[in-house]
Amino acid sequence: MTEDLAHPPIGNRFRGFLPVVVDVETGGFNAQTDALLEIAAVFVHMNADNLIHRGETIRFHVKPFEGANMEPASLEVNGIDPHHPLRPAISEKDALQRIFREVRQQMRDNRCTRAILVGHNSAFDLGFINAAVERANIKRNPFHPFSSFDTATLAGVAYGQTVLARAVKAAGMEWVTEHAHSAAYDAERTADIYCDIVNRFNPVYEATRRIIPDD
Repeated sequence: MTEDLAHPPIGNRFRGFLPVVVDVETGGFNAQTDALLEIAAVFVHMNADNLIHRGETIRFHVKPFEGANMEPASLEVNGIDPHHPLRPAISEKDALQRIFREVRQQMRDNRCTRAILVGHNSAFDLGFINAAVERANIKRNPFHPFSSFDTATLAGVAYGQTVLARAVKAAGMEWVTEHAHSAAYDAERTADIYCDIVNRFNPVYEATRRIIPDD
């Protein structure tokens, strides 16, 4: 494959990892017992100046797994009616396999060896992904099983804010409250602040590369 100089492989920036921004909407806080109801993944790309920017978004409504718990308080927050007849939901296995297929293609395009989940309070999202992978008996999960990039932590360092809405505003971006708690919207805003923070620290990264060359 001929390298596109306008879009250099992002894997060089993160030591072979492909960052993929993920947000899930759920029926509660327990990944083992509570339903995964919506998932969105946002890819990031790199330009010729080695700055990253938000790319395409893929999202799916997910059918609750058999016996899944769904807390009324969680459904009130995310506004999801899991049993709405017009809700275009698919199984956990189908949703994850479709996302993983796209992730693996991006890994090949960028010569990455593994994907790494980026999320706001990323342990929550990664926990639900891992639990759904186990339930669906999926053998090839492209994401690192326990490492992640947490934008709540990064935003606390960069902006002094850890709440997603406040971090987005602190970065000088628009936040529309009515769109919040949609997996796609939250994932895209998370991707925006992740890119902003990474790009702000690019001079530090470049200086470090001169001290510690890539191995």
